Amino acid sequence: MTEEHPQKAAAEKQLAADRELSERSRAEYAERMKGKPTPTQHENDMAVLGAPVFEKEDDGSGPDLGVTGRALEGRPAAQGYQTRQAQPHRQPPPPPRSTTT
Repeated sequence: MTEEHPQKAAAEKQLAADRELSERSRAEYAERMKGKPTPTQHENDMAVLGAPVFEKEDDGSGPDLGVTGRALEGRPAAQGYQTRQAQPHRQPPPPPRSTTT
């Protein structure tokens, strides 16, 4: 009499699916992380010591095709754009003092 409980079978199936997704995610992450960090530790060390670093080492990621020079420039404000300006709250004058004692 080796009946298998339906919840146990469903849990085993779900656990196997979760493990497969987790393993696939780890493999994709490892593939994305190939290359060197940018800036490299050597470039950081040189900058700390005051040496300018003009030429950066290639990190192996290839060119960034989504960024153009125009996209990085500032744009003038739209017509009629105005920022808010906060004014200090004015305190009401204190009530007059009574001169009678």
